[in-house]
Amino acid sequence: MNKENIITQIQVLSSSMFKKNFFGICHGSVSAKLSQSSFIINKNDAFLNQLSDKNLSVLKFAKDYSWSEASSDCEIHKSIYENIPEAKFVCFACPAYTLSMSLNHDFISPQDYFGEIFLEEIRVYNPKNYEDWEDRSQTEIYRYMLEQKQNFVVIKGYGIFAYGRTSYELGKIVDVIENSCKIIHLAETNLS
Repeated sequence: MNKENIITQIQVLSSSMFKKNFFGICHGSVSAKLSQSSFIINKNDAFLNQLSDKNLSVLKFAKDYSWSEASSDCEIHKSIYENIPEAKFVCFACPAYTLSMSLNHDFISPQDYFGEIFLEEIRVYNPKNYEDWEDRSQTEIYRYMLEQKQNFVVIKGYGIFAYGRTSYELGKIVDVIENSCKIIHLAETNLS
């Protein structure tokens, strides 16, 4: 796949996820692996609904000056690409219903058809100490994905990191998680 095609896929994915409120103005990131030693990711000041060549950074795994402009999540994206070969697209999303559910649950049990079929039970990862989370996250996230044998992690009070072989697969997993959490919330609200 050529770089222009990958950029187009990132733009479509990012715009779609922004419209669904999975990204905030300053929360979220999306990337794609370009080679065995490089990836492309949004810059730290990019609006994720309007990604263009100008607000994307191509990063080599070996750090250089371009890392300073890239999303603050770039270390986590890099560690996922380095340690999980099937990861071709990665995102960090902050969907509201998932974040809300993560605050009060250690496990989220989808009750809708798609959630139950594709997710089964979601274990919420608790980083415990937010003060040093930024330093630990680049290692703990990919390790958790490998241990759990899943392509996502829901982090308590933080958001979702996910990867996919395609941009569609990545978008779908975040969408299914958020829709399942929304359905649980709405069902619980209607019971009270």
